[in-house]
Amino acid sequence: MNAQSPQTDIAALPFEKALAELEQIVQKLERGEVALEESIALYERGEALKKRCDALLREAEARIEKITLGADGKPAGTEAFDAG
Repeated sequence: MNAQSPQTDIAALPFEKALAELEQIVQKLERGEVALEESIALYERGEALKKRCDALLREAEARIEKITLGADGKPAGTEAFDAG
């Protein structure tokens, strides 16, 4: 996975791949193993990956439903999950 690959479309990345690439970018930046120009490009790509991960998490939260149980203890339906 090349963090600098311009042909990689961030909008098409699944959460796990976007997060893995973001983690690689953070590690490179923390180690200081890249030149300033490359650091800036990596930082910008990291920001885009972070936004992608945030959007995917919000979508997942919106789809989560909580199973409701009836008086007999059996599933009676679903309702929106409130993580708050």
